[in-house]
Amino acid sequence: MMPGQLLDPSLTTGSLPNLGPLAGIPATTLTDQLKLANLRAMGGVLSPLQFLGSLGKRPLPLPIKGEMEEDEERRKRRREKNKVAAARCRNKKKERTDFLQRESERLEVLNSDLKAQIEELKQERQQLIVMLNRHRPTCIVRTDSVKTPESEANPLLEQLAAK
Repeated sequence: MMPGQLLDPSLTTGSLPNLGPLAGIPATTLTDQLKLANLRAMGGVLSPLQFLGSLGKRPLPLPIKGEMEEDEERRKRRREKNKVAAARCRNKKKERTDFLQRESERLEVLNSDLKAQIEELKQERQQLIVMLNRHRPTCIVRTDSVKTPESEANPLLEQLAAK
């Protein structure tokens, strides 16, 4: 038997080999179902299992032209809504990216300003230590009462003496 060739109506599927779940179904039922099948609606591929669920029932009526147009209109509306939602999402994402970029730039400027301020404060501290060490030898207040860390006092005096 050639593919696409219809079966002899007097045969039953039980008498044909390898039909599996179709065994015992009269071939006339299958040929009638094949004649009524809308190949375009099923994508051009038929499977014997498609007919199992419709045995003993009336074939489903083909959709009317008005229903097909209504379905197409519904699809168009859904696509349009999806298009608008996608554009809104892209815009929101772009706004968020722009905001984060501006915030990043602001924080980089703030960070550099704070680093400059730290350097200024370090220099001021160094100058105050130098002034304190210069004043210490002439100070009338006992130096025992003012405790300066040894690591800060000695190196500066050595630097001043070297100059």
